Amino acid sequence: MTDNNIQHADIFALAFHHRFQWEEAQQSYVILFPEGMVKLHGGAGEVIKRIDGKVSVGDVVAELKAAFPDANGIEADIIGMFDMAFGKAWIRKVN
Repeated sequence: MTDNNIQHADIFALAFHHRFQWEEAQQSYVILFPEGMVKLHGGAGEVIKRIDGKVSVGDVVAELKAAFPDANGIEADIIGMFDMAFGKAWIRKVN
């Protein structure tokens, strides 16, 4: 982790010049950017697809906890994904 201190009130959007989409050939969500592509595994796509520049980290956590009630420790995983994506400049902080 990059220790960016992700807070529940933070709001993120996809970084400029990045596009998120389902890639049929990869059978997964991907982030496309000028230098290439990142294939998102498992829950990473579930987190990124909810980042729209309007909802907070807390909103994403609540939605995913409701969608996957049997996933123990999911909040730490979600925060970790935000932290990694922000550290790799896939997302940008809006608020």
